[in-house]
Amino acid sequence: MEHIEWIMLGTILVYMALIVGVGILFSRRAGRGADAFFLGGRSLGPFVTAMSAEASDMSGWLLMGMPGLALLCGTAEAFWTALGLAIGTYFNWLIVARRLRRYTVLTGSITVPGFFSRRFRDEKHILSTLAAAIIIVFFVPYTASGFVTCGKLFSTLFGMEYRRAMLISAAIIVAYTALGGFLAASVTDYLQSIIMTFALLAVIGFGLSYAGGRDAVVTNARTIPQYLSLTAAAEQGKGSFGFLPILSTMAWGLGYFGVPHVLLRFMAIRREGELTLARRIGSVWVVISMAAAICIGVVGRALMDQGVVGPYASTSESETIIVAVANIISGNGTLLAVLAGLILAGILAATMSTADSQLLAAASAVSEDLFKGVFRWRIGEKQSLWIARGTVVAVSILAAILAYDPGSSVFRIVSFAWAGFGAAFGPLMLFSLFWKRTTLQGAVAGMVTGGAMIFLWKFLIRPNVAFLDFYELLPAFIFSAVVIYGVSRLTPAPNREVQAEFEQVDAM
Repeated sequence: MEHIEWIMLGTILVYMALIVGVGILFSRRAGRGADAFFLGGRSLGPFVTAMSAEASDMSGWLLMGMPGLALLCGTAEAFWTALGLAIGTYFNWLIVARRLRRYTVLTGSITVPGFFSRRFRDEKHILSTLAAAIIIVFFVPYTASGFVTCGKLFSTLFGMEYRRAMLISAAIIVAYTALGGFLAASVTDYLQSIIMTFALLAVIGFGLSYAGGRDAVVTNARTIPQYLSLTAAAEQGKGSFGFLPILSTMAWGLGYFGVPHVLLRFMAIRREGELTLARRIGSVWVVISMAAAICIGVVGRALMDQGVVGPYASTSESETIIVAVANIISGNGTLLAVLAGLILAGILAATMSTADSQLLAAASAVSEDLFKGVFRWRIGEKQSLWIARGTVVAVSILAAILAYDPGSSVFRIVSFAWAGFGAAFGPLMLFSLFWKRTTLQGAVAGMVTGGAMIFLWKFLIRPNVAFLDFYELLPAFIFSAVVIYGVSRLTPAPNREVQAEFEQVDAM
C-alpha cells in the first residue's frame, strides 16, 4: 500500500481499537448477570438510548445502501423509504416505547420473546420458541449485511481480497460484543452515531466541491429522465412509481414496531420520563441522516457522470460511492487522509452499531428464551452468559457464510430481514400493548402468519404475479394483524390475571 493508504488504514485501526477497548471496559462495569448483559441494568440515559437505538437501526445501509440506491435508481424509492422510516421512528417512540417499558418492568422481562411469553402466560413457551427461532432466522442475513459492508469497504479501498476483509471485520465486531454485552453495545453505538453523522456531512461537503458545486449537481440530476421525480423510477426497466409502490415502500416504517434491537432500547432506559427527550433526539437525527444519505447519492451521480468515480452498473457497485469519495479526499495531503480514514470509520460505525445489537438480541433469545425458558435448563448466570457469547460466535459464523458472496447488495439483504421482523413481531407488539382481548392463540397464529407470509410473498407471489410486485412487509403485516384479531375473537378471552395486569399498565 501507498503512504496515504497506510494513514487511512491506521486511522481506521485506531478507531476499531477504541471500540474494542470500550467493550473491555464495560465488560467490567456492566455488572454480573443476564439483566446487566442483555439490558445494561436498565441504566441508559436519554441521549445514549436515542442515539444507540437509531444507530443500531440504520446499519451499513445508511452510508452505503441508501446512497447507492439513490445514485443509480433516482430519488423516488429512496425518498419514500426514508419518509416511511421517519414516520415509523417517531410513532414507535411515541406509542410503543413508554408502554413497553412499563410492561416489561412489571413482568420482569428482559427480552422481546420473554415479554410475549409473560404477557400471555404462555406456560408451554410456544411464543418464546417461535420468537427465538424467528430472531435467529432473520438476524443471520441482517448481520450478514453488516459483514458485506465491511468487506466492500476494505476491498474497494485497499485492494484487499473481499472475503478476507469481511472475516477480519466480523472478528472485531464479535470481540467487543461478546466481551461487553448490551451496555458496551449501547455506549459504542452512541459514539458511532457521532462518527456516522460526521461522515455523512463530510462526504456531502467534499462531494459537492469535486462535482463543481450545488448548481452543477442539481443541473446534472435534472438532465437524467425521471431522476428527481417522486412518482417515477429512473432505474432501467422501471417506469411509473405509483400509489401502490409508494405505499409499499413507505411500509418500511412498519418494521420499527417489531425490530428487537430497537425495542430493547425502550426497555433499557433508566427512567420512563426520559423517553420524551429520547424521542425528540432520535427522530431529528433519523431525518437529518437519511436526508444526507440521499443527497450523497445525488452528488455521487454527478461525480459518476463526470467520470470522477465509477461507472457503476449495479446497486451492489454503487453502494461503494462513499468509499470512492473518501479515496479522492485522501489524495490531498496527510490531514485529509486522516479525515478520509474517519469517514471510512463512519461506515464501520454504521455497520458495527447494528451488528452488535443484532448479535446480542440473538444471544438473549437462545440463552434466556430457549435454554432457560423452553428447555428449562438449570444453569447459573455464568453459564448463561457463556451460552450467550457462544451464540454470538455461532450467528456470526452463519452470517459470514451468507456474506461470502462479494456481489451481495446491502440494501436488498436488509430489506428482507427488516420485513421479517416487522411482520412477525410488529402487529403482535401493538396488539399486546393496546388490546386487552388479544389471546395466546391469536398471538401464535399472528406471529406464524407474519413470518411465513414474508417468504411466500418474497419468493412465490412477488416474482410470479406482476401487479403484486411490491415490498413484502406491507401484505405480511396486514395478514398478521387480521389473523391476530380474528383468532383472538374466536378463542376464549384471556384470564382475569392477564386482564388485570393489562389494566395495571393502563393505570400507571
